[in-house]
Amino acid sequence: MIRTKCLCIWLVAFFAILTIGSSQPAPNLNLDRIPDAKPRNIIFILADDHRYDAMGFMGHPFLETPHMDFLATNGVHLKNAFVTTSLCSPSRASILTGLYAHKHRVVDNLNPIAPNTVFFSQYLKKAGYETAFFGKWHMGGDNDNPKPGFDRWVSFRGQGTYQPTKAGLNVDGKRVERKGYITDELTDYAVDWLESRKLDKPFMAYISHKAVHADFEPAERHKGRYKDKKLPTPPTQAEIAEADPDKPMWLKNQRNSWHGVDYPYHGQLQDISQFYISYCETLLAVDEGIGRVLDFLRKKNLLENTIVVYMGDNGFLFGEHGLIDKRVAYEESMRVPLLMHCPQIFKPGTVVEQVVANIDIAPTFLEAAGLKTPEHMDGTSFLPVARGESIPWRDALLYEYYWERTFPQTPTMHAVRGDQYKYIRYQGLWDTDELYDLKADPSETRNLIRSPEHKQVVAKMNKQMFDILEETDGMYMPLNRDRGGQNNLRSEDGSETADFPPHLVKPARKVQPTDAAPKAELNPPGKKR
Repeated sequence: MIRTKCLCIWLVAFFAILTIGSSQPAPNLNLDRIPDAKPRNIIFILADDHRYDAMGFMGHPFLETPHMDFLATNGVHLKNAFVTTSLCSPSRASILTGLYAHKHRVVDNLNPIAPNTVFFSQYLKKAGYETAFFGKWHMGGDNDNPKPGFDRWVSFRGQGTYQPTKAGLNVDGKRVERKGYITDELTDYAVDWLESRKLDKPFMAYISHKAVHADFEPAERHKGRYKDKKLPTPPTQAEIAEADPDKPMWLKNQRNSWHGVDYPYHGQLQDISQFYISYCETLLAVDEGIGRVLDFLRKKNLLENTIVVYMGDNGFLFGEHGLIDKRVAYEESMRVPLLMHCPQIFKPGTVVEQVVANIDIAPTFLEAAGLKTPEHMDGTSFLPVARGESIPWRDALLYEYYWERTFPQTPTMHAVRGDQYKYIRYQGLWDTDELYDLKADPSETRNLIRSPEHKQVVAKMNKQMFDILEETDGMYMPLNRDRGGQNNLRSEDGSETADFPPHLVKPARKVQPTDAAPKAELNPPGKKR
């Protein structure tokens, strides 16, 4: 009897563990409607690895992005937009679901999204929208089959390629030969679909670019545009041990790794400045694609009442903090461009200061369709904020990244990003946490984690972090099977292994004369152990 009872308790606990992170309800796609709301046409354009400051209107010294500039000048610039996980697949899953990564469980680029996951496109389709997806899905390896919620489907396997390959495209479930440069080709498919459809239903087009993912490859017409330009060395790229001894040990060690400036991509990348120039040239086709979509809307007299949104799926470091790529909780990694345009509802030149995120995209599009946000979503619609309304808003955003075996140099981390401070807590390693005053130190150069004046800030943000995790079923560590190889090498020519943070090292005890006498043996002769 006792054994049977224990077995029952064990089984209940076992199945409870299996359901952690799967808190979405069964797919009930009928959402309550917002009274008197007018469903809007929606075009969402998503770029890969586009950092927040790589746009002309942001004061860039040479990059030309006239169509992004147009969206900002004549629409809304959400200047404090972030992703909750700075990695392609987790961020894209959060955009589609309105959930943190610990809930949708896509925590790396190699494992597929759960089969029962509900995307915002499914709600829109159920509500009468005509929907289409064009481009990079990148959740589930080589699987590019059509996904729920889309009437039109054009995609490719994994990361895809800039130029045509035998893999081709998956167009509505059929393999179709590629014809040209991927950014242009995706825009071709999107505009063709927009041109061919009837105007009797509202529509949602999701254009998901491969660009500007490394290895960067500009369109032929853009190659060499900025060949005479140069990326200034970021001030934070210098050796950080002397500048701030309180920086984490893992950060100093990552300089000499796949994602560090001393051994970038294991020596495959020789010149970070030229790498950045190729990045900027590759972005030009994305901007031109935005222009083509806007031209279609003008021609059809739809520009005034269609919500156009442009966003990056995560940021990218080009030497800041001694790193390249993303994943970390520093601003260059987690901050992204986010622009909106719809003259009927947005005032031209609006700049939003509030912190918004990728988890807010799905609720925003649902509200634009006249639908209420389902309770299971973690995000909140920022449509009222973009309209200039004063509403209660979050004072902090949770960031999370889970260690990947493929790239073991970046640890599991959780962060809270507020209006002034950012608190970063690391999990599973012997090191120090971080706190930055973003107003006084926007480049995150001075770690205040041990500052006596900031003890209360650290305590408050630590509590805030765990409160958010508890509220969103995040008090566990997602774990997937190992997939892929490991990029875990260091270079003998790179920086040396970092020392422990000084405050974790206890000074050696000075030897006194009395200490010099030989110590008694632990087991003198004749004594048993």
